[in-house]
Amino acid sequence: MEKITSFTIDHIKLQPGLYVSRKDKVGSETVTTFDLRLTSPNEEPVMNTAEMHTIEHLAATYLRNEPTWKERVLYFGPMGCRTGFYLLLAGDYCSRDVLGLVRDCFTFIRDFRGTVPGASAKDCGNYLDMNLPMANYWGKKYAKLLENIDCSRLIYPE
Repeated sequence: MEKITSFTIDHIKLQPGLYVSRKDKVGSETVTTFDLRLTSPNEEPVMNTAEMHTIEHLAATYLRNEPTWKERVLYFGPMGCRTGFYLLLAGDYCSRDVLGLVRDCFTFIRDFRGTVPGASAKDCGNYLDMNLPMANYWGKKYAKLLENIDCSRLIYPE
């Protein structure tokens, strides 16, 4: 079998950033998958599931309510390695095109207080596995990175 795209990226060189993971054609449309990398793979500790779950709920809620982008949001969810998230958007984009959207999303996560949307037994299959303070921490860390990001963190390393 061929190696899938995400396994061809050099995770030894990969640093936190906002990368285009892949672009797929679905009929005549393009779907762009973004790699929102929050930790340095195999160097830093990975995120725990509770904060990742919380970030997923907050980001999905934010993105699907953001007036300009909500119709193009197809999916937001965690990477299995727990070092980041995938964002799938309908359309052909580069990292700079979505930098403001992703930064604003993680600023929302940084500043969010209160009850996490969908964090109830009726709405979620694992609603007790949440950690808002740690989600706020990761939101702050990633939003800060995105405020001053350079090209080396927008294109996968060779």
